[in-house]
Amino acid sequence: MSITSPDFTAPMSSFTLFVWIWIGIACLTFLSLFSITAPYGRHQRTGWGITIDNRLGWILMEVISPLTLLFFFLTGSQPKSKVVWVLVGLWVLHYINRSLIFPFRLRTDGKRMPLSIALMAVFFNLVNGFINGYYWGHIAEPYSDAWLTDWRFIVGMGLFIVGAFVNIQSDEILLRLRENNPNTYKIPQGGLYGWISSPNYFGEMVEWLGFALMAWSLPALAFALWTIANLFPRAIANHQWYLSKFTDYPPERKAVIPFIW
Repeated sequence: MSITSPDFTAPMSSFTLFVWIWIGIACLTFLSLFSITAPYGRHQRTGWGITIDNRLGWILMEVISPLTLLFFFLTGSQPKSKVVWVLVGLWVLHYINRSLIFPFRLRTDGKRMPLSIALMAVFFNLVNGFINGYYWGHIAEPYSDAWLTDWRFIVGMGLFIVGAFVNIQSDEILLRLRENNPNTYKIPQGGLYGWISSPNYFGEMVEWLGFALMAWSLPALAFALWTIANLFPRAIANHQWYLSKFTDYPPERKAVIPFIW
């Protein structure tokens, strides 16, 4: 791959058109989620059909992403460059945590989530895993080793690492809050919780924006935009929930972007 020509400037193909349509759906989803909050976690409510164990739901909806990505990546005939292996490795590491480590650390015994929500998430992760795995395995020209020293890769890697750290640190704070009282909500303290209500979501958005910069591809950009479409409105809903539940909630905290929003 030329490090001066991003793939999304290439002539439109069926695959590229599909990814642009997927991005368009992300934009519509972003707008709709400001009025419809997915009914799981603190926003759990009835009326969404059959429910399943919360932990099982997390595993099902997260593990499909790395499996799909690896299948289409490894079955493709395109050469596997060092850069692509780094990108695939980061993706898989993220989802090992989300699908095989994080769910078993949840203190949510007895909690359930709608099966419909889990299946929606499965579809979301299936498509994003497919477009990135298929792109790297079947379409993309190999990245040259020079890409490892390009500013986009270096800055993107920095953002990915910072975002992953914030995401994991914030999840750790929430997990510790519920060690002794798994069904009781408290005001989280520490880390970026001093400035925003959902630093776990903020960290994940930064993480995948950094990844999109590292990869410099349309499918990676699509995944970053879908991450924002799902998490930004939910962070706003979480902030409003905290304000309604705790009269002593810190007034200086923003919802998702420190000092801004």
